This record gives sequence, structure tokens and C-alpha cells, in this order.
Amino acid sequence: MLVARAQALAVLRIRSTALAVALLPAAAAVVLLAGIAMGRIPDGGGWSTARWALVGAAALALVLAAAVGTVVVRARPALSPTVPIPEETAPDLYRLVRDLAERLDVPAPSAMALTPDCDSWLEDRTHPAHGPPLGLPRASRRTGAAPVLVIGSPFLWWMRVAELRALLAPVVAGTGPSAHPDIAAARRFVRGLDAAVAVAAGRPALAFIGGVARLLLHSCRDHAAEMERGVAAAASERAQAVDYGLRIVAQEQVGLAYAGWDRLLNRVALPAWRMGRWPSRLDAGVVSALTELSRRDRLAEGFASRLGERPACDLLEEPGAMDEAASLLAARLFHGGPAMAGPDWSPVAWSQYPEEVVDRKWRLEAARLHRVLDDIPCLYPGPVPEPVPDGLPGSAPAACTGTAAPTVARVLERLTGPAGGGVAEELEARLSVEVAREAAREETAVDRAAFGSAAEPWLDGLTPLFPLQPPRSGRELLTDHVTAMVCCAAVDTAGARPGLDWLDGPALLVGGARRADLARTVLSLIEDGDAEPLRAWLCEVGVRPEKPVRLV
Repeated sequence: MLVARAQALAVLRIRSTALAVALLPAAAAVVLLAGIAMGRIPDGGGWSTARWALVGAAALALVLAAAVGTVVVRARPALSPTVPIPEETAPDLYRLVRDLAERLDVPAPSAMALTPDCDSWLEDRTHPAHGPPLGLPRASRRTGAAPVLVIGSPFLWWMRVAELRALLAPVVAGTGPSAHPDIAAARRFVRGLDAAVAVAAGRPALAFIGGVARLLLHSCRDHAAEMERGVAAAASERAQAVDYGLRIVAQEQVGLAYAGWDRLLNRVALPAWRMGRWPSRLDAGVVSALTELSRRDRLAEGFASRLGERPACDLLEEPGAMDEAASLLAARLFHGGPAMAGPDWSPVAWSQYPEEVVDRKWRLEAARLHRVLDDIPCLYPGPVPEPVPDGLPGSAPAACTGTAAPTVARVLERLTGPAGGGVAEELEARLSVEVAREAAREETAVDRAAFGSAAEPWLDGLTPLFPLQPPRSGRELLTDHVTAMVCCAAVDTAGARPGLDWLDGPALLVGGARRADLARTVLSLIEDGDAEPLRAWLCEVGVRPEKPVRLV
């Protein structure tokens, strides 16, 4: 704590030095004017010129200092996008945190909020530009309101009550240092500088203010970082005596929750977001995903008994409503989209996900593959024909011998044979272009609909984080599209069903069981031009490759 206070004082000294530099010309002008008034300095000649020059410099310095100070005070620091948790919706959670704060002998957080991420922290929301934090009275600014406790929503659903309390202990302990006046003042100063830099960015009229704010922020950076490390160390030390054994278990669950959350976002939520649907129970999905992960990998002994304990989400009065709000915020943060549900941005329940997301995803990809395949000329597979009657050579691309209907048989025909390798490369290139073009249109539409015009890129402190996944290679795109075509054929002709795997996303169910062996046969077709493994798989499942598939 001593280290944090020392670094906070260093930050405040930088603030005081900047103020002293701004006031120096005014102080010199006052001394000069006082000397002239007292007759100690002659009023005339060079002294008169110096007086007016110094007074002008002082006035200019004061105006500039006032402008910088006004922007720093009034600029709105960025806030983490969260879902507020009013006390009436979670009295048990508030009681748990207050009891924890009492055990730690620190002030209780002023309010709580959820973040759709695997992290928890304290956030000061008492900056004048933000107004009172989460409905607190305006007088709370003068009394030093405690920061808001932000809790990662996946933790609340996956962890047990005792684990959550142990996880939050060092976080809640941070309200003690936050209440120290020097640390609070240093934090406000640094946040104000950071906000002023953001406000001045791209505005020529505020170039001087932005330059001064950047200079001061650079001077404070090392001290502020050391201050925060000191605060974290002090909070951790204070929390050592609280549920120490459970804290070790809770930290193990943090890593597990992060892994499941990442898989769920990338492989399950992202396909839905791309088609204008957002899963409305992401946090409940985390529980299913991690349960499946633990079952497959046997991650911990006694796992079933752990699930028998009370989950932390029971501390909420309406966990379903909170989950839906956090799920919508996750869609905005990680993909972009409107702040409210609408015709082109509607929620989807897990029970509806296979039919409304998986099946639609497959058919959209099958339609794209069919469309791109139509654009690739089919090279004549046999010997060069004789000249045609008009005397022109017959070596130009000829019409395909296969049907133009969207069938698996047509895909197999085009990807095998003498020209199969060239067709595969052409498909990879054209699919990459198509997907990139559609992604660009989607990103532009999302930016405009949810986050304002280009002149106003920030709206409510939010900005979409594109992309959630790195771009897929052409080979990966072709594999996904061929797989989608086969899955559509299996659903249409062999009684298969679209399904959801909590860890891997879209899945094909045949006879109620997932068929994960399809991917290997598709890879053999694309990488080696060998269609026999896939033909054997189609025969085993009962898929009729010559039958047209239904496209979107």
C-alpha cells in the first residue's frame, strides 16, 4: 500500500508541476506589475514593453491552461460496456459481497454489473462527465463513492457460490485502496488525460490540447502502472486470509471457463451472429460446453459432486433475463449489431439453434458453392475434338458433362479427374473472394446500424471488435462448403438431422448420433482428389448424391 501511495503522490506532483508551469507567466507578470506600482521598477522604456509582453504571455498561458483543464475535466473517460445488476434483482449477491467486504474491512462496492467476458474488476464511475454512478445521488461524488464491481458473467453461471466468493475476495479488497484520497485523485487525473487525448484525436482545433494531454500522460504512465501494481498487491495480501483453499480451486475454474467461453463464442455463437441471430442464453451454454469438456477429457475428479453444489447464478432473482442481456451485449461487443432485437437481429434459443442456425448455415454455404461452381468453366476431360464446321479449333472450354443441379454428385465430378486439382484451387480462390466481399458488406452495415456514422465511431462507449476469428484459408473454406453440401444431402435424402455440439458447433446427427467422421472423407477429396472414402461414407449413411439438395 505504501508503494501505491508513493506512486500516486508522484502522479499528483506531475499534475502540480504542470499547473505551476501554466501559472509561471502570470506570477512573473504580477511581480512586475507590483514592482512598478511600488516604484521599485521604472514605468517606461523597455520595462513598459516587457510589462505588456509578459501580461499578454500570462493571459495566453492562462487561457490555454484553462482550455486544457476544461477538456481534461469534462472529457468522458471510456467505460466498460456492462449490464447493470440492480440490488432488487440480486439481493443475495449483494449480501454476499457486503459480507465479504465486512470480513476484509473495506468499503462495499457501490453497485454491481455483468460483463460478457471471463474477468472481474472494480471500475470508478464517479467522473463528473459520467454523472453519479448507476443512480447514486450526486452528493456521492463529494463523499468518494466506492467503485462498481464488474463480474464476468461466465463465472456467475459456471462457478459455485463458495468459489465465486473466493474469486471475488481480492477484487473486493481493492475498494480499500480505491478509497484513499491520493490514489483516487491520481486515478481521476490519469483517466481525464486519457479521455482528453481521445477527444482531441482527429480534431485540428484541439491539437494543442491533445499534445499537452499526451505529454502529461506519457509522464504519468510509469508511475500510474506502478501504482496499480501496488494496489493489486495490497488487495491480494488483504484477501489472503479469506477462503484461501477455495481461491486455488476458483483460479482453476477461471482457466476452464475461459476455454469454454472462447469455444462457445467462436464455434457456436459466431455462425448465428453472421446470419443476424444471437443465442439468447450464452452463459447457460457455457455450463453445457464445460460439462461436455469435462466429460470428454476427465478434467477433474469429483466433477459430478461439484455440479451438485449451488451455482452462483442462483444468487440472481431472474438469471434468464440477466443471461439474455449479457448475451446481447456479447453479440454487440464481439461482432457488432443493434442494441435491441429486431427483424434482422433476433434472439434464438438453444432448442431452435439446430434448425434455425445450423441448417440455414449449411444451405447458405451449399448455395454459395453451387453459385461459384457455375462460374468456373469445365475443361473438356477427353482428347481435343476435331475442328467444328466453321473451321475454328475445338480446344476451348466445353460444356460440363454433369448436371447443373445442386447435387453432391456434381461436386464429386468436378473435384476429381484430370482437372480436379485446378478446379479445387479455383474454388478456393473464388470462395475466399465471395466470403470477404460478404464480410465487408456485413461489417459496413453493422457499423452504420449500431455505432453511428464514420464521423461518430463511438456510441455509448461501444465499438465492435472485428473479427472474432482470423480469416479462414481458401482450403478451409472449400472444406466447409463441401461438408455443408454433403450435410444438406444427408438431411434431405437420408433422414439425418442438424445438431449442436457444445464444443465444436454445427454437427450432423445420423440416427441420433453425431457423425464426426465426415470431415476426414471430405479432406481426402479436396487434398488428394480421392472421392472413394466420401462415396463409401455416402453409401453407408444412405445419402443419394444424385438428388438435388434444397438451397436457401
